[in-house]
Amino acid sequence: MNTEKIINCERNRLEKITNFRLPQYFYKVGIVLGAITLIMMFVRAFTMDGNTEWLKHLLQKTLLVALLLMSIARDKEEDELTVKLRMQSYAWAFITGVVYALVMPYVEFGVSNVVNNGGEVYKDLGDFQILMFMLMIQLMSYHILKRYR
Repeated sequence: MNTEKIINCERNRLEKITNFRLPQYFYKVGIVLGAITLIMMFVRAFTMDGNTEWLKHLLQKTLLVALLLMSIARDKEEDELTVKLRMQSYAWAFITGVVYALVMPYVEFGVSNVVNNGGEVYKDLGDFQILMFMLMIQLMSYHILKRYR
């Protein structure tokens, strides 16, 4: 009896975490924040001189926050099907993200050696590149799954 109560309590906590969503307007906040961040990235890259690495890292983190806001914002119609589609999109994003992180450094290494004819160095992907790829895959697959439901 006591064990069932503990299991139910743990199940309820897990459901609260998996069903957590921000209000719908956070999706628009994420779009605006992402657009401003992308514009600032272009401005930094083409007009600013000097050491602006701190600004680059700040803009990268801001873009990740914008994509995360869009990812966990609630839809207009939130039902069991949209929750299931969202979970499928997260699973799809995780799997493609892991494959991307494993394969892409070798592709980059091979292509750069073919193009440059030199001994290029093998480089791992950064956390920003992997997280941005996973969030973009999640958002795209969720909207594609919603369209074809």
